[in-house]
This record gives sequence, C-alpha cells and structure tokens, in this order.
Amino acid sequence: MKQIKGRLLALAGLVVVVVAAFVVARTSGVDPVSVSGTRYAVTVTADRKAVDVQVDRGEADTVTVAAVMTTMGHAMPEVTARKAGPGHFVAEGDLFTMTGAWELSVRLAGRSGEETLTLNTLITD
Repeated sequence: MKQIKGRLLALAGLVVVVVAAFVVARTSGVDPVSVSGTRYAVTVTADRKAVDVQVDRGEADTVTVAAVMTTMGHAMPEVTARKAGPGHFVAEGDLFTMTGAWELSVRLAGRSGEETLTLNTLITD
C-alpha cells in the first residue's frame, strides 16, 4: 500500500512538472506573448536585456515592467519603458538576474486608465 501511494505521488509530481514546462514553453521569451485585460491588450517579447511591449488595445502613455522569479525568490525593481514609437515601449537593462521562468507585471497608464497585466516568460541565454 505504501509503495502504491509513493508511486502515485511520484506520478502526480511528474504531471505537475510536465504541465509547468508546457505552460512556460508556451509563454517563452522566444515568441511574443499576448495578454489582455479590461483596458489594455499587449504583445510582449522578452530576452535577457530587454522587454518589448506593443500596446494592441488602449492608449498608454507610460509602461513599466517588473519581474519576479517565484521559484528562486528573486524580484527585480520596476523599470520604466521608453517610448519607441506609437504604442511601442521598450524596457532595457538588467531585468533578469538569471535564466529561467519569470513572471512579468506590465503596468500601463494613460487615457485608458491604469492596469497591470501579468504573464509568464522563459528567459534563456
């Protein structure tokens, strides 16, 4: 009976790891990730040195980005993105202390109001 419980727990752990890897892979920094809220919709591309935010819906005047790696307890300070064009913002600098799965909070403010959108991304070298 103990062996069956141990195997079931191991199988459940494996399922959690596979699902987490699938979610992270689907929202990896290699491909753009789109996320929508009530006021804004954005497409985000992230790599080790920059986060590119394209505002697809809503009129944002400012965009800030904060990153958290919950599995390692890392939290990076919020970075204000520079406006690179109409509806296009880029946050640059040391945004990520290491490669791995990060949660990004993209805070937008402007004529459409203020809203924070959250997404997951995988940062690789």
